[in-house]
Amino acid sequence: MLNKLLIAACMVLPLASVSAEEKKQPTAQQHKMGTCNKDAAAKKLEGDARKAFMKECLSGGAKPAAAKTTQQQRMTACNKQAADKALKGDERKAFMSSCLSS
Repeated sequence: MLNKLLIAACMVLPLASVSAEEKKQPTAQQHKMGTCNKDAAAKKLEGDARKAFMKECLSGGAKPAAAKTTQQQRMTACNKQAADKALKGDERKAFMSSCLSS
């Protein structure tokens, strides 16, 4: 009887440890990998460009896209500069394009 109980316990314990591992929160590196993957996908990077971006992003070189606020700030600054220069039409489009890409 004790042997059967011991065997049953041995079979259940590994299953309990697997479910506990599944519930763990992602590590900082896993979180960073997910963020860098999302950024690479948002930029539609493929092949060598994606590999280079991921390498730089994971090493801490590229900042993950908390860049939404940075992009919004850049847009605001470029809009202000275009308004100060009184640019309109194609001149404004060309200025905004170059301003936002730099």
